[in-house]
Amino acid sequence: MASEKTTKSLKLSQLSLQQLDRFKAQLNEEVSILTSSMQSLKTVQLKLKESKESLDSVNDKSEGKPILVPLTSSMYVPGKLKDTSKVLVDVGTGFYIEKNVPGAQDYFQRRIDFITRNIEEVQKNLQEKHMIRENVVSMMQTKLQAQMQAMRVAK
Repeated sequence: MASEKTTKSLKLSQLSLQQLDRFKAQLNEEVSILTSSMQSLKTVQLKLKESKESLDSVNDKSEGKPILVPLTSSMYVPGKLKDTSKVLVDVGTGFYIEKNVPGAQDYFQRRIDFITRNIEEVQKNLQEKHMIRENVVSMMQTKLQAQMQAMRVAK
């Protein structure tokens, strides 16, 4: 039936060495992409944690203190803290929202939790791909040994 889901199971023993090699190359590419994604997610997670921790230093005693305000990732201008009850939070694509400090901390914690769940999911997929790749390599070695044995017997 068209609405039923069909799952295809790939039996490694039924594949030729050439097919196994192509499958291994595909798995290597997927592992590389997942590893890169994992690294990017960890970088974002670290930046969010740093942002949340920096809010701990914003309090009434900070008012009037000099700070460096980032204009870009590499350019800062001097400034002074005026109102410590509210902060601007970068929510992406050039949009900022004004929040009180506890609200901003809550926002960062929700984002950290979301990124952490994504990291766990990517980690799970990465481990699965590694396991499949190990099975493919093992099957390739078995098939190579069988071919070598067959060649010795044929001589």
